[in-house]
Amino acid sequence: FDYGGKVYPCALVHWFSPIGEKPCPLTRMWIVEADTDSEGTRVPGVIHIDSILHGAHWIPVFGEGFIPSKKEINFANSLDAFTTFYVNKFADYHSHKVAS
Repeated sequence: FDYGGKVYPCALVHWFSPIGEKPCPLTRMWIVEADTDSEGTRVPGVIHIDSILHGAHWIPVFGEGFIPSKKEINFANSLDAFTTFYVNKFADYHSHKVAS
């Protein structure tokens, strides 16, 4: 955004936190869920672009039920369709080092 003639490169983020004290014993990946306030609304934040270390590759925790069809779920709403995600540390070398 631009304020007072100065451009501030930033990103709007929704915060997620790990579930538990250690990774899933079956997958060896951390499981995360969205941080919410007392009313169940996700907690957003604005951060400077320089504070982003690395992108993350998440895999939904599918559970026992059926997942929505490809007509109902896509890249734009997948974070709303699932409540928990695995942080895929096996996506590449850098992910493995950061999420281990």
